[in-house]
Amino acid sequence: MESEMGILDQLFRKEHETSADAGEIFMVVGLGNPGRMYRDTRHNIGFRVVDRFAEKCGIKLNKVQNKAIIGSGKFDGTKVLLVKPQTYMNLSGQAVSSLLRFYKIPFSNMIAIHDDVDLPYGVIRMRPGGGSAGQKGVASIIEKLGLQEFPRLRMGIGRPPGRMEAADYVLQRFTKDEESLLPEYLDRAADALDCFINNGLEAAMNRFNGTELRD
Repeated sequence: MESEMGILDQLFRKEHETSADAGEIFMVVGLGNPGRMYRDTRHNIGFRVVDRFAEKCGIKLNKVQNKAIIGSGKFDGTKVLLVKPQTYMNLSGQAVSSLLRFYKIPFSNMIAIHDDVDLPYGVIRMRPGGGSAGQKGVASIIEKLGLQEFPRLRMGIGRPPGRMEAADYVLQRFTKDEESLLPEYLDRAADALDCFINNGLEAAMNRFNGTELRD
């Protein structure tokens, strides 16, 4: 006999797989930690991409809902919900799962943006799913959704130098050289989100995966 939780999981999946009746909507989630002390750290690049994309869309992030700062509007005629969870990175799934449920957004229309130490700084890689690779925000989303199949936008931040622990490295600010290239990096990530929404994930992957910043 199926457990109550198993039945709820099936209903949750079915709801999201068939819920675009009221008009297609995309949810763009940037992962990071709330608070001024974390604002400019490598771990918060997801937040900064969402802020840049909000500027591109002309959408204001001016509402608090379901443990997140959100903004909503239309981009090129498509409904878009921009999200910055305020639960700290390792609990990001709480906000993401509740907002998906509330707005009835299909999993394939939600993209999570996060830092990635396994990619060189300045390299973007989009993917349709997979494991968390140790990224705690992604791990929390996977846990709360009960699946791994949702789009990601991975933002390379490079490996920590020497014997520095990754946990310490991601909570540091970018170097002066990295910061000087960040506007171009954020613009390219915003363009990748534009392509994802307007042309689909495969087109965005083909165009943006592996490209590097100019020197």
